[in-house]
Amino acid sequence: MANLLYLVHRLPYPPNKGDKVRSYHLLRHLLQRHRVFLGTFIDDPDDEQHLPTLKALCPDLHVERIQPRSAKIKSLSGLLSGEALSLAYYRSAGMQQWVQATAAAHDLQASVVFSSAMAQYAQPLLAQVPMLVDFVDVDSAKWTQYAPAHRWPLSMLYRREGRRLLAYEREVAAQSRRSYFVTPNETALFVSQAPECRDKVQSLSNGVDSDFFAPDPQRPDPFPEGEQAVVFTGAMDYWPNIDGVSWFVADMLPRLRVHWPRARFYIVGRSPSAQVLALASEHVVVTGTVADVRPYLQHAAAVVAPLRVARGIQNKILEAMAMRQAVVTVNSCADAIGASADQGLLRAETAEAFVQALQPLMDTPSHAAELGAKAREFVEQHFSWQAHLSGIDHCLASLHTPDTAQLPEAAIHA
Repeated sequence: MANLLYLVHRLPYPPNKGDKVRSYHLLRHLLQRHRVFLGTFIDDPDDEQHLPTLKALCPDLHVERIQPRSAKIKSLSGLLSGEALSLAYYRSAGMQQWVQATAAAHDLQASVVFSSAMAQYAQPLLAQVPMLVDFVDVDSAKWTQYAPAHRWPLSMLYRREGRRLLAYEREVAAQSRRSYFVTPNETALFVSQAPECRDKVQSLSNGVDSDFFAPDPQRPDPFPEGEQAVVFTGAMDYWPNIDGVSWFVADMLPRLRVHWPRARFYIVGRSPSAQVLALASEHVVVTGTVADVRPYLQHAAAVVAPLRVARGIQNKILEAMAMRQAVVTVNSCADAIGASADQGLLRAETAEAFVQALQPLMDTPSHAAELGAKAREFVEQHFSWQAHLSGIDHCLASLHTPDTAQLPEAAIHA
């Protein structure tokens, strides 16, 4: 049993949004064999109630609070320092002091960093404590991808963030003993931009808790009788989700209602932005936070994930498939998961294609149920958290071996 420092940019509980699902399951996996000292941030006051759960799991838990609006203002200091704004956003003297005190008080065998912005706290320990980094996605590519969808000055800031964050990601990956990305495609993308790190990165896939996300005949139906509910789930203050539902409401829903007048679109997720709230109408329901997303998935006529701006494996899709729902999504999301249409993952790139893909699900519930059963079978076979996260165990077991691979400074910052 090793002493591990686990640094996470957002409280890894409850697992109610994409990054928290992965960080929570990684924490659970590490705790099976190790003592885990957890340092993290809270950016949602609702998460305060869950601190006792994590305190019961970890020998030490340190939490810093973030007010997103003031943190965004603080992050602009990166414009003067020349660094990525993400680093300034998550910079905290309190977190740095706790990390140093923990390293001094305990014999740490490794630091496990979740999200590149948290590596700034592990880097000062590198002489004594090797670092493993779960990048999850290539975040720098995400910021670059955001830029064309926004006007100046945001477009300029997003492009700058993409460049600065990529430079930092390369530095961190070069310094780490091992780095992980959620899919082979994300791994290949990073290697194409950081070829010097080719031998230090690998894929570590997401999973789904198929025992929790399982249909239950006793689970009540949240939809009015006779309605055909088309459902999207996700954190609704996250730009790719905002863009996706806005696209669906503007371009798909009118076409959908021509064929299925009883169709209604449900946007299910926490913290809906003003843009999302403005979509609410007679035919669009914005639920906000719900106690349990499973009833909405289980009783939906169809589930969609129209994500034009997305990276890696989408947990929302895995969860819907585990709930025996076929899902209609874009090619990039389907490629990351790897299921075929016969396995319950339908592809569409245009509004017209989305409506065509939804047609057999909306017209024939028995066909939708058949595809849903195959979808659940697929994720049960291919997306076990335990199987995927075991990929980190080999590296942890070998950390007593000195890491002699040192890259020249010029290569790191090339």
